[in-house]
Order: sequence, then C-alpha cells, then structure tokens
Amino acid sequence: MSSYPPSSPAQPTSLRQRLAGLRGPAVPPRPLDARALAALAANPGCGRRALLDGAGVDKTALATALGSPAAFGQSQFAIVRGNSFEAKVKGDGGAELLRLVHAHLDTAAEPPGAGARVPDLTAAGPEGRAARTALALREATSAKDWTLLDHPMLALEVAGSPAYLEPDAVVVHPDGRWTVVEIKSFPMIDGAADAAKVGAAARQAAVYVLALERTAGKLPGAEVGHTVLLVCPKDFSNLPTAAPVDIRRERSVTRRQLDRLTRVEELAAALPEGLSFDPATRTAEELVEAVSAVDAAYAPECLAACELAFHCRDRARSADQVTALGRSVRGELGALTTVEAALAAAAGTGCAEDPTAAALHRAARLRAEALEPAAVRPPHPSPETPACPC
Repeated sequence: MSSYPPSSPAQPTSLRQRLAGLRGPAVPPRPLDARALAALAANPGCGRRALLDGAGVDKTALATALGSPAAFGQSQFAIVRGNSFEAKVKGDGGAELLRLVHAHLDTAAEPPGAGARVPDLTAAGPEGRAARTALALREATSAKDWTLLDHPMLALEVAGSPAYLEPDAVVVHPDGRWTVVEIKSFPMIDGAADAAKVGAAARQAAVYVLALERTAGKLPGAEVGHTVLLVCPKDFSNLPTAAPVDIRRERSVTRRQLDRLTRVEELAAALPEGLSFDPATRTAEELVEAVSAVDAAYAPECLAACELAFHCRDRARSADQVTALGRSVRGELGALTTVEAALAAAAGTGCAEDPTAAALHRAARLRAEALEPAAVRPPHPSPETPACPC
C-alpha cells in the first residue's frame, strides 16, 4: 500500500529550475513553517512575500544584503526557556499533557492511563516524516485509545508548493477526534494570557488544523477538533496550565486567505529572465532592483511578521504611499493612494467630485476651527459674572 497521504504532485522541472534560479542554484530552499503561513495569510495581497516564501528564499539574508536587517525574533533565553517548559509538559510519556487534554476537552472519555500510546515518528526527510505521521494517525484512530504524537510532520499545499509543518503535539482521543496542542512559554496569569499572544497562537494553530483536515478527510471515523489546547506556565511558575481556544474563526479566515494567494507559477512567469535574489551572487543594487520587480502590499503590521518589512516600509515612504500609515487609513482614503494627494484634498485642491476628498476637506476645516487661537474666539463669561436673571 502506498504511503499515506500521497505526496503533492511533482512540480514541473521548468518551475523547479526557475525557483532555484531565483534563490540561487547553490542555495537550499528555506522551508515554510506555520508562523510564516499565518503571516502570509494575514497579507494575501503581497505578491513579494508569496513569491519569496514559495521559492524558499532566505528573507533574513536578503534583508541584511538590502541594508534593512530584520530587528525582531525570539531571544536565545526565550528559546531555551520554551524548550525547557515543553520538555517538562511532555515528560513521563506525555502524562501531564494528556491529563490536561482530558480535563479541558474530553471529560466524558476514560482518563488516559499510564500505557497511552506515543508512537515513534522518525523517518527520512520531511516527506517521509509526513507519511509516517499519517500512518500513526490512522493507527491511533483505529486503536480508539489515547495517543500523543510528539512533533508530528504535516503537509499542506500553499500557492502550488508543498509546505511541511511541525506542531508541538497532536492528541488522538478514543473517539477518533484529533486535537492540536500549542505549548507556549508566555504565562497564563489568573487563567488568562496576553490577548495578542493568544491570537497569534490561534492563527498558527489554524494552519495546523487545515493541514490535519487534509489527512482526516481520507480516514473514516477521524475528525479534527476546532478547539485547540493552549498550554502555558501557570502564573509566574514553571507549572503547566491550559485553556481551550476556539479557532473556527481563525481557521475560516486562514483558509480563505490561503486560497486567494497568487500562485507561485504566475508570479515567477512575470519576472524577467536571469533575475535572482541570491545575496552571494548579486550586488545590493541588483537585489533592490530584483525585489522591486515584485509588487508588495506593505502595512505596519508587517514589522512584526516579515523580515523584509523595514525595506518595504522605506520604499513605501519614499513613494509617498498611504499604506505606510496602516490598512485602516488606506481603506478610508479610497482612490487617494498617496499622502500628497490626501493633503491636497484636505486643502481643498483635490477632485471636488470625489466624496473622500470632500470629506477630507470638511474635516480639515473643522479641525482648523477647533484649533483656532483663543484670541479670535468670543470670550467666555468670567466666573465672577452674575448669572442672567432670566
């Protein structure tokens, strides 16, 4: 019987060669992870990120060569602390982790015993690990027993290219339900964690759920739960606690955004021959020209999610684009795509027929009236002035 699930259709040789030429023939492709996919889905209109991620370009090295290195990322201390906490949660055969899953998501089932299954998922390469994970999921679903999959490998096709994802853990319930478990090192104080960090974890888990659904759809009796378990340190200790997180909204949004992504083939076909993003073989000027050949959709939110954000921000500012002010501002300004055009509309020299320009002009007049110097305003009555007898 063939490996399950079947691997993604092989890409045409010409496309493989084209993508290899874009990142550099001697440069291995950088794999996509769930964080990158969550950020990619959050900005589906950015063809630049879609192409660079699809081609496996090292955006960190590219940003450094462009003179705008990324200034974000986890500290070494945070990584060590996170690894230590995850090892504690999964210790003793995952007994504590399975207990948390049972207590928060499946109290009706029999509690997991000491003999819960923890299959070995070792295999050669990401494709082999993905096939081994699919086989373990099938066996666990048929066994109808608690099973913990530690760092399974999942496959998801994104913009025509396969992406291999590695969640912290997946738990198979006795009833055949699969639950994604996200283990984070940020604290959960009094049962609540930082909303922004929980949201980022939910978007990341939604990518794993989408990948699992691809496999579950081919297994009778299998079901992917849309409530994931977030495991964090309790208060300021190193003891694990957990909370269920409903990710149906994040899953729906992520799936819709990934489906809207422009295919890598179309983006690559629009580029001139010989273009490359390899910092080892191209000068900074050539790299700037290559990056500019692909349209971007910069927004301030990119600063926390994309290695090229500082370069794209500088370009957006130099081009006077209103996108540098945020997506909400860009949406409100409609056809006014530059800051100069917006200022002209506010000054009353814009297109009079444009309702956005008219609204800006009126807002500017109201602001000017509100900021008018007190000297030219009617004086307010003094507190000593007697009240009007009428």
